[in-house]
Amino acid sequence: MNASVAFPKPSLRPYLAADLPLLAEIRLAAIEELTIEDYDEAQRRAWADLADDEAGLGETLKKGLSLIALISGAPVGFIVLADGGVIDQLYVHPAVARTGVASALCDAIEKLARARKLENLVVDASDTAKPLFDKLGFTAERRNTISVEDVWLGNTRMKKKLT
Repeated sequence: MNASVAFPKPSLRPYLAADLPLLAEIRLAAIEELTIEDYDEAQRRAWADLADDEAGLGETLKKGLSLIALISGAPVGFIVLADGGVIDQLYVHPAVARTGVASALCDAIEKLARARKLENLVVDASDTAKPLFDKLGFTAERRNTISVEDVWLGNTRMKKKLT
């Protein structure tokens, strides 16, 4: 993406049930296209297979504090804050990667978490997302590995103190 082209700042709003099919597509596109440098083909396929659960995503979005990022009125990303200050989901469409959409979502969730008097935000950041969370002031606590379909995926537990 040409850095000299100004990219519109996203607007944010709460999740609506009608968003679900498009958000499921955004999540799969992000996994398949944005993680290529950090995860091999087998890892991306296993992750995408695990993520290909629209009903499960719908439950997560309903249960958590879920924000949708929009550009020109169309959803381009989302974030979910679950109980305990856990950022459960953060995905942006590949077309808007590295344009500030994920940062805007994280900033908004942090403000809401502070308003709710949460002491920390916690995330199990993919290797792809870790640089973003580093930039936002999160610190790495430990390395995690999870087995999905006999394939190992790594991520990093990160925390940001809010108090």
